[in-house]
Amino acid sequence: VQLQASGGGSVQPGGSLRLSCVASGFSSEHYAIGWFRQAPGKEREWVSGIVYSNGNQYYSGSVTGRFAISRDIAKTTVYLQMNSLKLEDTAVYTCAAEPFRTGGGTKFPARVIDFRSWGQGTLVTVSS
Repeated sequence: VQLQASGGGSVQPGGSLRLSCVASGFSSEHYAIGWFRQAPGKEREWVSGIVYSNGNQYYSGSVTGRFAISRDIAKTTVYLQMNSLKLEDTAVYTCAAEPFRTGGGTKFPARVIDFRSWGQGTLVTVSS
Protein backbone atom coordinates (compact mmCIF):
# COMPACT_ATOMS: atom_id res chain seq x y z
CA VAL A 1 0.00 0.00 0.00
CA GLN A 2 1.25 3.45 -0.91
CA LEU A 3 -0.27 6.69 0.28
CA GLN A 4 0.23 10.20 -1.04
CA ALA A 5 -0.97 13.07 1.12
CA SER A 6 -1.37 16.60 -0.18
CA GLY A 7 -3.32 19.79 0.31
CA GLY A 8 -1.47 21.46 3.13
CA GLY A 9 -0.75 25.15 3.16
CA SER A 10 -0.96 28.35 5.15
CA VAL A 11 -4.25 29.75 6.33
CA GLN A 12 -5.51 32.28 8.81
CA PRO A 13 -7.46 31.26 11.91
CA GLY A 14 -11.01 30.45 10.98
CA GLY A 15 -10.02 29.39 7.50
CA SER A 16 -10.38 26.06 5.75
CA LEU A 17 -8.23 23.53 3.96
CA ARG A 18 -8.91 20.16 2.40
CA LEU A 19 -6.29 17.45 2.59
CA SER A 20 -6.23 14.52 0.20
CA CYS A 21 -4.76 11.07 0.65
CA VAL A 22 -4.49 9.06 -2.55
CA ALA A 23 -4.02 5.36 -1.99
CA SER A 24 -2.70 2.64 -4.25
CA GLY A 25 -2.11 -1.04 -3.80
CA PHE A 26 -5.28 -1.81 -1.87
CA SER A 27 -6.06 -5.52 -2.08
CA SER A 28 -9.70 -4.91 -1.11
CA GLU A 29 -11.92 -2.18 0.35
CA HIS A 30 -11.40 -3.42 3.90
CA TYR A 31 -9.08 -0.82 5.27
CA ALA A 32 -9.04 1.72 8.04
CA ILE A 33 -7.65 5.07 6.95
CA GLY A 34 -6.43 7.45 9.59
CA TRP A 35 -5.23 11.02 9.59
CA PHE A 36 -2.58 11.89 12.12
CA ARG A 37 -0.76 15.11 12.88
CA GLN A 38 2.43 16.08 14.59
CA ALA A 39 3.03 19.57 15.86
CA PRO A 40 6.55 20.84 16.58
CA GLY A 41 7.85 19.34 19.79
CA LYS A 42 4.84 17.10 20.26
CA GLU A 43 4.04 13.47 19.65
CA ARG A 44 2.08 12.34 16.65
CA GLU A 45 -1.62 12.24 17.45
CA TRP A 46 -4.62 10.68 15.78
CA VAL A 47 -7.06 13.20 14.30
CA SER A 48 -9.69 11.31 12.35
CA GLY A 49 -10.37 8.01 10.69
CA ILE A 50 -12.70 6.34 8.26
CA VAL A 51 -13.65 2.78 7.49
CA TYR A 52 -12.92 2.67 3.79
CA SER A 53 -15.50 0.00 3.00
CA ASN A 54 -18.56 1.57 4.63
CA GLY A 55 -17.60 5.18 5.30
CA ASN A 56 -17.98 5.10 9.08
CA GLN A 57 -16.21 8.15 10.47
CA TYR A 58 -14.33 8.81 13.68
CA TYR A 59 -12.92 12.00 15.14
CA SER A 60 -10.77 13.08 18.04
CA GLY A 61 -12.40 15.42 20.48
CA SER A 62 -10.22 18.33 19.43
CA VAL A 63 -11.57 18.36 15.86
CA THR A 64 -15.13 17.11 16.24
CA GLY A 65 -17.52 19.52 14.60
CA ARG A 66 -14.76 21.24 12.63
CA PHE A 67 -13.21 18.50 10.51
CA ALA A 68 -14.94 16.08 8.18
CA ILE A 69 -13.44 12.94 6.71
CA SER A 70 -14.76 11.30 3.56
CA ARG A 71 -13.66 8.94 0.86
CA ASP A 72 -14.10 8.50 -2.88
CA ILE A 73 -13.69 4.84 -3.66
CA ALA A 74 -13.54 5.41 -7.41
CA LYS A 75 -10.56 7.72 -6.89
CA THR A 76 -9.12 5.66 -4.00
CA THR A 77 -8.85 8.95 -2.15
CA VAL A 78 -9.64 9.95 1.41
CA TYR A 79 -10.26 13.60 2.18
CA LEU A 80 -10.01 15.59 5.36
CA GLN A 81 -11.99 18.81 5.19
CA MET A 82 -10.73 21.14 7.89
CA ASN A 83 -12.88 24.11 8.81
CA SER A 84 -12.66 26.75 11.52
CA LEU A 85 -8.95 26.15 11.77
CA LYS A 86 -7.20 27.21 14.93
CA LEU A 87 -3.59 28.11 15.69
CA GLU A 88 -3.23 24.80 17.50
CA ASP A 89 -4.11 22.88 14.34
CA THR A 90 -0.70 23.77 12.95
CA ALA A 91 1.13 20.51 12.31
CA VAL A 92 2.38 18.08 9.71
CA TYR A 93 -0.58 15.93 8.71
CA THR A 94 -0.09 12.35 7.54
CA CYS A 95 -2.44 9.65 6.39
CA ALA A 96 -2.09 5.99 7.24
CA ALA A 97 -3.79 2.75 6.27
CA GLU A 98 -4.27 -0.64 7.82
CA PRO A 99 -6.37 -3.67 6.78
CA PHE A 100 -9.54 -3.57 8.83
CA ARG A 101 -12.89 -5.30 8.98
CA THR A 102 -15.79 -4.11 11.07
CA GLY A 103 -17.91 -6.34 13.23
CA GLY A 104 -17.32 -8.58 16.19
CA GLY A 105 -16.72 -5.62 18.45
CA THR A 106 -13.57 -4.63 16.61
CA LYS A 107 -12.47 -1.19 17.69
CA PHE A 108 -11.41 1.31 15.06
CA PRO A 109 -7.63 1.78 15.21
CA ALA A 110 -6.53 5.15 16.51
CA ARG A 111 -2.93 4.67 17.60
CA VAL A 112 0.26 5.15 15.63
CA ILE A 113 1.23 1.52 16.25
CA ASP A 114 -2.06 0.31 14.75
CA PHE A 115 -1.02 1.42 11.26
CA ARG A 116 1.72 -0.07 9.10
CA SER A 117 1.36 1.95 5.90
CA TRP A 118 2.09 5.66 6.00
CA GLY A 119 2.16 8.50 3.55
CA GLN A 120 4.49 11.44 3.67
CA GLY A 121 3.33 14.48 5.58
CA THR A 122 1.78 17.67 4.38
CA LEU A 123 2.30 20.84 6.40
CA VAL A 124 -0.65 22.86 7.64
CA THR A 125 0.19 26.25 9.10
CA VAL A 126 -2.47 28.33 10.79
CA SER A 127 -1.27 31.81 11.61
CA SER A 128 -2.51 35.35 11.69
